[in-house]
Amino acid sequence: MAEITKAIIPVAGRGTRFLPLSKVVPKEFFPLGYVPLVSYAVAEAKAAGACEIIFVCSTNHKLIEEYFRRTPKIEALLQERKEKRLLEDLASLEELADGLSFSTVTDKPFGDGHAILQARKLIGEDPCFVLYPDDVIEAKVPCALQLAQAFRTSKRPVIGLFELPKDRLSSYGVVDSERLARRLHKIKKIVQKPDPGQEPSSLALAGRSILTPEVFAYLRKQKANKNGEISLTETFAEIVKAGKIIYGVECEGRWWECGSKEAWMKSFLYFALSNPDYGKELQKFIKEEKLI
Repeated sequence: MAEITKAIIPVAGRGTRFLPLSKVVPKEFFPLGYVPLVSYAVAEAKAAGACEIIFVCSTNHKLIEEYFRRTPKIEALLQERKEKRLLEDLASLEELADGLSFSTVTDKPFGDGHAILQARKLIGEDPCFVLYPDDVIEAKVPCALQLAQAFRTSKRPVIGLFELPKDRLSSYGVVDSERLARRLHKIKKIVQKPDPGQEPSSLALAGRSILTPEVFAYLRKQKANKNGEISLTETFAEIVKAGKIIYGVECEGRWWECGSKEAWMKSFLYFALSNPDYGKELQKFIKEEKLI
């Protein structure tokens, strides 16, 4: 049970914040630099030891399957045209997919907890990662691996935490916790989107977690909230309230959010401008055009 080999990536949301573009392009395929968000989540899961990736989709499962599938005809065409750079890009994607199995389950948009519950049969009694593709965490040690290191000794659910400024906490789940080590916390309470001045701490949930069968049991009996959704954060809160143990890891790294247009554009600019192949040229363009 100590090693985690399965990861759930929920991609069944409506993407309403990105309308009208999200009518035709699923949010998980929005680019960050020139790589789609879903690639970052898969790469992190693989680096943490996962070899089975389970996507919870709405109707776009074929698009995900196509993206990670090899395309020999396109490769042959590029070889004929001697498009070395494009071939290298395809090879990078093939390298990412190598050694991974991909599965999809479908769900209606009834909340992230409901989506995760749809993967229960494929997870079985194993622990699993959950990674949200619109939360991209840039870190020397992948965030999911940081959580896995805590899980190896605890064998309990683990959630990823990041410290945020107080003026941003009202949009997140925020924890009250007991610090056990430099970055390890025992969760005492979780408040979903606290009112200003009611924040129990400055530590917010960051879209990374490790679930055990116990969490799925709570998800199954969790009631829908006022929005008609089953929330994973609210389920975690109920587990802690019942006296069960959940650990939190204050993750090292930088959290890049892509859940809103403004956040995504900021994150896109960072990844584009820091790209080793195109970044310098883009920075030069911005200076020449006097955009800042």
